[in-house]
Parts: sequence; structure tokens; C-alpha cells
Amino acid sequence: MAVASTIQTVAVIGSGVMGGAIAAHMANAGVQVLLFDIVPPGATDRHVVAKGAIDRMLKTDPAPFMLASFAKRVVPCNLEDDLSRLGDADWIIEAVLEDIAVKHNLYETLEKYRRPGAAVTSNTSTIPLHDLVTGRGADFRRDFFICHFFNPPRYMRLLELVTSPETDPVLAARVRDFCDRALGKSVVRCHDRPGFIGNRIGVYWLQSTLNAVRDLGMSVEDADAVIARPLGIPKTGVFGLLDLIGLDLMPKIATSLLGALPAEDAYVRDYRDWPLVEKLIADGYTGRKGKGGFYRLNRANGGKVKETLDLVTGDYRPESKSTLESVTAAGKDLKALVNHPDKGGQLASRVLVDTLGYAASLIPEIADDVVAVDEAMRAGYGWKFGPFELIDQLGADWLIAQLTAAGRTVPALLTAAKAGFYRVSGGEGQFLGVDGTYHPIPCAEGVLRLSDIKRAAPRVAGNGAASLWDIGDGVLCLEFHSKMNALDDQIFAIMRQSHGLIDGQKFRALVIYNDGSQFSVGANLGMALFVINIALWPQIEALVREGQETYRALKFAPFPVVGAPSGMALGGGCEILLHCDAIQAHAESYIGLVEVGVGLVPAWGGCKEMLIRHHAVAKRPGGPMPPVAAAFETIATAKTSKSAFEAKELLYLRRDDGITMNRDRVLADAKARALALLLAGYTPPKPVEITLPGPSGRLILDKTVEGMMLAGKATPHDGVVTDGVAAVLSGGDDADITNSLNEQQILDLERQVFMGLVKTSATIDRIEHMLMTGKPLRN
Repeated sequence: MAVASTIQTVAVIGSGVMGGAIAAHMANAGVQVLLFDIVPPGATDRHVVAKGAIDRMLKTDPAPFMLASFAKRVVPCNLEDDLSRLGDADWIIEAVLEDIAVKHNLYETLEKYRRPGAAVTSNTSTIPLHDLVTGRGADFRRDFFICHFFNPPRYMRLLELVTSPETDPVLAARVRDFCDRALGKSVVRCHDRPGFIGNRIGVYWLQSTLNAVRDLGMSVEDADAVIARPLGIPKTGVFGLLDLIGLDLMPKIATSLLGALPAEDAYVRDYRDWPLVEKLIADGYTGRKGKGGFYRLNRANGGKVKETLDLVTGDYRPESKSTLESVTAAGKDLKALVNHPDKGGQLASRVLVDTLGYAASLIPEIADDVVAVDEAMRAGYGWKFGPFELIDQLGADWLIAQLTAAGRTVPALLTAAKAGFYRVSGGEGQFLGVDGTYHPIPCAEGVLRLSDIKRAAPRVAGNGAASLWDIGDGVLCLEFHSKMNALDDQIFAIMRQSHGLIDGQKFRALVIYNDGSQFSVGANLGMALFVINIALWPQIEALVREGQETYRALKFAPFPVVGAPSGMALGGGCEILLHCDAIQAHAESYIGLVEVGVGLVPAWGGCKEMLIRHHAVAKRPGGPMPPVAAAFETIATAKTSKSAFEAKELLYLRRDDGITMNRDRVLADAKARALALLLAGYTPPKPVEITLPGPSGRLILDKTVEGMMLAGKATPHDGVVTDGVAAVLSGGDDADITNSLNEQQILDLERQVFMGLVKTSATIDRIEHMLMTGKPLRN
């Protein structure tokens, strides 16, 4: 990666929760990491603290490392014996206690040992930059700025960048580019104000919600049902989020903000202590990292009962499901929600008026424009819509009226936004600036946004489930847009239509990509279950055959096809990728053949393609059994990669498939990959034949499953399903080592076994359970 050549060694000072996780993500980016911490008194191993942090991260879930072997890139160091190694670092990251005296002492040491021109940054979110560099020399101040990571650094995209007039802009730009491309961060420039953007608005939002919940006398469940998906906020809601980040962290942030903000600030005005929370913290109920928080898992008497805190009594009780009419009646209609008379509507209205009014009052104090604020809240807090996007949904007039009725000051920026903070003009997305005029929404160099393309020109072809878009240079983009991007005959129809459009003249290549949070969760199980319940078996088989034929045509098309996944690519979604000429995957791609979980076998070519891949990498001599056994282990246990890097180890991705760290850059990189294949003189792959072991091999695989069942690791229907997997992978009853099977013969086996399983009551039970709960049934 070109960016990695500018920053090859990073030193992280402080191996606590944040420092260790930052070090792990630096290792994910491919750089060498020097992880520093203290030498404990009397320690025999002087690197024990940093080593312990590395060991802890290897056991942490979700995993900080994208691949466990990346931990080898982190070198444990200590702040006594290894200070000279700081001179090797291109970037030094301070992640020690939020104590300015501690930081000043550290900076004095860094100033002696760092290499001139090496970046030094703090991960602080509470101490102003100008206070951090007090007493430091001009060279240090020139190379110093703030890079505030959000926790956990691997998964949270936001990185807040704060510089001073003294900061070297070239050095800051170099680090920013590295964070963007190599770390996958959405880098947002913030002003040097308390809490920057994310925590300034986010902590006020949390406080406003807690105040309103107490005033309205609401339960934890009801509050989290409202302040969650109906507002485009993650399903944790507010109380679940507080448990996740740790209840004990909130008083520390509050103390910092209350000490730094003026008395007239809305956060200072609205802040209230809550004795109940203070008692929880004192009793060790600090959230998920403690004994529980607002939620807890009661394991008494060997059970697992999810319980919720009663906000009146302070006691725990079994969790209940919210029955608020406002949540179900309003659906995704934000205006209907805030206008609903029940407590849910009142809560939503009050929290949005507080939070959105506060956000509008902070421009340009905390950031230059609304785009930065919206991006910070999306990337840092997981909101689907930023504050100003939410204002556009509700209407600035509505918010002005609510603020006026409450006796609040109406921010000038809000008054100027009667026509909205965002608009489309001439196919271009624009935002309202503080100068009262509209400006183009900025786009980083090398980023290609499908949303921009969709605004600028009509789609080339499409239906309700998929579309084809012209992304330039003769490349078409196939976009899925069904629910969860589940696959059905409508998507197959558009895939087939692309073949007629890509004729080598106007269009020459295809990229399969979408902006959804998941690439594809596989086949549309709901539609399949409907057909199963009325026993239309010929229609089921026809859909299986159609998928096989569509994917096969994709594989042997006379033009290059590049898959560009992000998020989950499961079942049929994985099988699409297996048939592409190349993959350009987002690093956070979770890929797997998971059909056994619903009592089926991969039947759109997944078994076939995994056999081909394992045969291609198998060491010779070894006969046909090792690649069959390897494919069987992956498919029969529904192994799913926890990153794109792990997907390469599982052979879902090839060794030369590309990985893009930044989600925003996946489409551009995939298009570049397609054009590179054309430039290299693309020719489609040739069909292959495989030697498979037949019944003897199937017997060996079945013995493995019998052992798992005896050990209690597999259920009775697991045995039936995995026997089906073994039947396909071993080549069926007529296969043996003296003849080869072609791809179509293996596809026929997939379809035959699939149709046998789909008619069993146990498989139907698994499909129904998955649709109802989202979890596999072990029957």
C-alpha cells in the first residue's frame, strides 16, 4: 500500500484499553507497532504490562486484530529500557491517563527521544491542544496535534483531527491520509473545543435522554425502543450504549465538560446527577465490563435470564418487550413519531428538540460546517442520520417552533435553513454553509460514491430488487437493494440482463457492489418458506437451477466481473463472490457458506467452487481426499470469516484478491481492479474437472461427524445435513479416483442433495426458526 510507505513504524504509549486497541488496529494496517508501558515495581519481566495487553487483545471479543497472526507486528516495549526505539517511529501516539501532568511529563521525555519530523499525537478527548503543548519547544509544537480515536478503534470509523496554527499542515495531511486509507477512518476536522464534535453532541444527547426518561417515568425497555431504530440510532438505544461504553466513564466525561464549558452552555444548564447511577457504579455495576448495568444477565442456578433495572426501585426484573404504540404506529415516519401523544412520542420529541437545537447552536464553534458534524455522529455514534439530516426530515420550521415554545434561543443557522441543510441541484449534492449559501458536498480524492452517481443520472436497468448503474469508463455496477440484499429471481434477472448490455463497446466490465450495511445475507428465506409450505417443489428446484445457471454465466462471461463486498456476504451472497474473476473487499467483510445452519447445502455452486479452490492449493501428492476434507470442514461447520483477511485463509477470497480498509473507497478500488483486468487482456476462465473419492471418501467424512455427535458437538439433524455435504463433496455414488467430474456434474449433485434436504421437516423447522429469531436452530 502506497500510504504505508510514509508511515511504517508507529509507537503507542499506553497499553490500556484504548492504547492497546489502537496498537492492534495499526497492526491491521500492516505497520510495525512499538507498544510502550511502564515497568511495574519488582517485575521480573520488564515488558509484562505491554505483553499482557497483547495477550488480552487476542482474547477480546469483538477481536481488535483482524487476524490473530497480526499480533506479531506489535512489539512490547517499556518506558525505561526502550526509549531509544522511539527514534524509529514515524508516528508516536500518546494514550495515557487523562491527566495533564502525566502527559506533560511524558512529552518532556518524548521531546528528547523522538526523531525530528515524526508526528506526535494525543488520543485525548477532554484536554485542549493548547494546554497539552504548554512548555514544549517550537519543533515539538510543530509536529504535535490530536487524533482522537473512538472505541473500539477497529470498528468505530470516526477519527477526530484537531490541529493548531503552529501544526505543520503537511505532516497533519500525511497522518490524515494514512488514517483514511490504511486505517479506514472517516477523518473529521474539529475545532479545539471541549469534547470536539462527537462527544460534545453525543454526551449532551445521552444526558437529555436520561433527563426525559426520568421526567416521563419511563422504563429502560421503552426508552431504548424509542431512542434507537425509529431515530436511525443503533439498536442498543441509550441504556444499552451506556452499558457498552461503561457507566463509570460517564462521570469522568461529565466532570471534564462541566469544568471546561461556560455556564450558559446547554450541557451545563441541563446536567443532573443521578444517585441511582452513582450507586450502580459503587456496587460494581459498571455495564458489560462489570456485573451489569441497566441490563444484566442473571446466571443464578445455572440459568441465563436477561434482566433490566427498574429505574424507580433500583432492583432488577426480567426484561420485557416494549409495547409503546408510538413505535409501532409511526414506523419509520419521524414526524409521526414526534407527534404521537404517548410517552414514546413525547420522549422522541423532547430529545430531538434538545439535541438538534444544541447541534445547530454549535456551528461554527466546533466545526466549519454541518457536513463535518453529521459525519462525526454517523461514524462515531453509529447514527444512520446526522443531526442536520434529521432536521431536514422534520423540517427546520418544526424545530424552530418547538424551541420557541420552550423559550429557547433559536440558532441563526437554523433560521437560515428554511429550505433545508441539504439539497440536490443539477444532480449535485449540496449543503448549506454558515455563509448562507449552498456548497458542493466535499468528496475525498479517490472516492467514488454510488449515491452521487444515482443522483446524477438514471439507472441503466433495474427492478425492485436490483439496479445497474454506469460508473464510468465502460464499467457497470450491479447494485442489490432488496431487504438485507437477500437474493431472489428478480436479482438473477438483472444479473442476466447485464450480459446483454456489456458488449465490449459502451460497457466492458461489471462490478457487484452496494451501499448497504450488508453485501447480501443470501437467499430470500421468506419467499422460499412460502413456496415450501405449499409444496411447490418444482418451483424450488427451478430457483436453485436458475441460481446455478446465473452464477455459472457470471463466471464464464466474456468480460471481467469484480465483487466488492462489505459487511455480511453469506450463503448465496458468498457464492456470488466465489464466481467473480476478482474481489476487492472491504476489510470488514464477513464471508461464509452458512447453509447448514438452515438445514441445507450450498447449491448455487458454493460446494463446487470450494472444491476447485482447495484442489488448486492442495500439496501434491496427497490424493483427492485432503482438499475434500478441507472444504468439508469449512462448509459443514459454516465457518464465517471475521475479516477479509481471514476470508483469504478460508479460501473465500483468493490470495491476490484486494482488501480496502476504508469503506468509502471500495467502489473506486473495485472499478480500478476491473479496468486493470481489461488492460491486462482479460480472458474468461476455462472449466475444470476434479477427481473426487466417491463413497469411500464420504464414509471417512461421515465418521468425522459421528464422532462430533458422540461428543455432543453435533445434533441429529446436523448429522443428516453434513452427510449431504459429504455426498456432494465426495462426488456421489459413482465417483472414484479413476475418473473426473466436471463442474456441471457437481452442480447437479448440489441440487439433488438440496432438494432432498429441503423436504425434511427438520430443515423446514430450521428455516422457520431463522426467520423468526435470526438465529440457527440446533435440532
